[in-house]
Amino acid sequence: MSGHPTAGDGTEGEPDDAAAPGPHHHVSNDFSGDAEQVFQAGGNIFYHDHRSPAPQKPHALYQVRPGTPRFINRTGQLAALHSWLADDGDGDGTPWTCVISGVPGIGTRSTARRWAEDVRDAYPGGVLYVDFAELHGPSGGGDVRGAQAQVLRSAFGVAEKYLEVPGPELDALYRSKTHERGRILLVLENVTQPAQVSALVPVAPGSAVVATSHQRLAELVIDGAHLMPLSPLSAEHGRQLLARLCGADRVAAEPEAAARLVECCGGLPLALTITGSRLAARRGLGLAAVAAELAAENERLPALSVGSGQGRRSVSAALAVACRDLPAPALRLYRRLGLLPGRTFHARTAAVVDGRDEHTVRGLLEDLHSASLLEEQIMDGEPTGRYDIHDLVRLHARALAAADETAGERARALRRVVDHYVVRAAFADRAVMGNRLRITDHGTLLAGHEDPFAGPGARHAALDWLEAERHNAVAVVRTAVEQGLDRQAAQLAEALTALYLNHRHLTDWVETGTLGAAAAARRADRAMEARLRSLLSRPLLDMGLADRARQESDRALELADTTDHLVLRASVREFSARYWDGADPSRALALYEEALGLNTRAGEWRGVALVRYFMGCAQHATGEHARALTTLTDAYDRLIGLGDARMAGRALAAVGAAHDALGRPVEAIRAFERAAEMLREQRASFYEAQVRQTLADLAADAGDLGAARRELERAAELLERDGSPRVGELRERLAALGGDDQGGGAVPAAG
Repeated sequence: MSGHPTAGDGTEGEPDDAAAPGPHHHVSNDFSGDAEQVFQAGGNIFYHDHRSPAPQKPHALYQVRPGTPRFINRTGQLAALHSWLADDGDGDGTPWTCVISGVPGIGTRSTARRWAEDVRDAYPGGVLYVDFAELHGPSGGGDVRGAQAQVLRSAFGVAEKYLEVPGPELDALYRSKTHERGRILLVLENVTQPAQVSALVPVAPGSAVVATSHQRLAELVIDGAHLMPLSPLSAEHGRQLLARLCGADRVAAEPEAAARLVECCGGLPLALTITGSRLAARRGLGLAAVAAELAAENERLPALSVGSGQGRRSVSAALAVACRDLPAPALRLYRRLGLLPGRTFHARTAAVVDGRDEHTVRGLLEDLHSASLLEEQIMDGEPTGRYDIHDLVRLHARALAAADETAGERARALRRVVDHYVVRAAFADRAVMGNRLRITDHGTLLAGHEDPFAGPGARHAALDWLEAERHNAVAVVRTAVEQGLDRQAAQLAEALTALYLNHRHLTDWVETGTLGAAAAARRADRAMEARLRSLLSRPLLDMGLADRARQESDRALELADTTDHLVLRASVREFSARYWDGADPSRALALYEEALGLNTRAGEWRGVALVRYFMGCAQHATGEHARALTTLTDAYDRLIGLGDARMAGRALAAVGAAHDALGRPVEAIRAFERAAEMLREQRASFYEAQVRQTLADLAADAGDLGAARRELERAAELLERDGSPRVGELRERLAALGGDDQGGGAVPAAG
């Protein structure tokens, strides 16, 4: 076991009080084709909707990633969009939806992005963004709840703790927030199911949803959605795109060859962009020669992806021809990028899969970017070191790897990637969670590796990395399982809980926890399996899956008790007790007693303090207030001695609640006031707000409306900052305090 593990799993299971991550400024240039921009002009149509008010906020929140600057207009599609909007203009302000669909590479994504750029000022509530490809689970289904949480978190600043609610409550919170913000445009990319659209429609009058999909999603017509299936570029628009890429003079000099090029590319912007970029890079290359190459490849290559016939062959041909110009090192990197589990990657990850140093690989990435095979992500006008690879491009690269590299070479490349994520995630876990209980032996795993998060701000840097790599990390866990790397799968699943305990991505947590626990079981690693199943019970409980949460918790107890790991055995009992707190308090207390004894035997004194705190809360909930007061006071003293001011503040608030229940208002107020100050100093806003509301109740009971108002104002300020749905309730109470007393018993702040 690593170091001196801490059984502080109670705090592991609590949401972080730091501010939620900001809006997704993580952006990239799209290269999936300018035909998308041809239809993107449709965005202008929406902008001219006669119901649209004048822009109110020219600098409203804008989350959509940049589209390609190459845009070819098409008057026919514009006219169709004008017609649709005219028919929709009954003036009632009902939110509307449009689904832009088409085969991969035809330009659905760029269409939506270009239109969003055109009309951003018409949506003072902001232009918001979700990519369902980043939320897909192993079955390919999009995570609707995850998408709602992402919007609430990134656009409305709702703290993680308020997102840990059942689906219907999350729906209500989403409706409330999107109504109060004002007119919103929501761009949804890579939609696969109608429910992904219907569940995310903002309710503010005049709002809109523009979704992109490879499917028509015709079911949405029932709800009044507009369908805009994209067709390939016409010969003329294809010629215009080609001219913008390689030069109008060259297209004019070889008009017949240019027409053949457009035909060979199937009118697909992706294929035309790759071909045009190759011509731009090689000024001496004739259009006729390239057209001949593409025609030959179209006959030879099989289709790559979804869709049919010429379109799929066209992309394959364009990619094959583009690869002929790549230097051998760049071509090898291209093949191996196709092996990466995720859709985006950092340059250092590219270096890992390629097996070369990062400096060399960055130069090769520039070669691939210049060939339009990759797109570099940009933030605030500066490169981020991260890249996007189109799904069709990735499939082509993977096919080349399967053909040109041995199974052993591919397996070794994937093993390097898995090991890279395991080590880096372990460093992030350590930076975020400190010396918590872990089954992974960090001393062995991290030996000889440089800590990427060393130095000031390590915790925030580690959380930022975990958040940026979240989707890739989930994919890496899957890949580890597929490659038979069960030890790494379990280790990565354990490390990722450092993210999930702070930013509650419940669906990801359940998937990685399930995969990791199964991997540990295959290795007969009972300690790791127990740890992961115990942790897994938390997201299952938060998702309302109580039966499965109990099953995982019970199995964790069975497994842990076959080991001699006292701290692990205490930890799984604490998690199990937290489940039984509501269902069977007496059983919960018995489990807390067992955990207390195990921690004491192990000399794990912080674990003792935390268990005493949770025991006291359980005793208070069952009406044993005097006993709870003794237990909680002991927990407070222990936590103060350990230097844990945040948990000590929570314990002191619980002490105040016990005093209040015993009819000791003076002692209760004194404890609550000190607890509120301690929590304020620790920036534990969620818990401070609870204590402030309790103090307001006590002040109102005593007839001190001024004090009640001050406490409620502070609580409302904290809840508003965190995006709590209860802000409105507190504002109503503040308004009512102008006349009537607001009585009521104190609410335990620590429960």
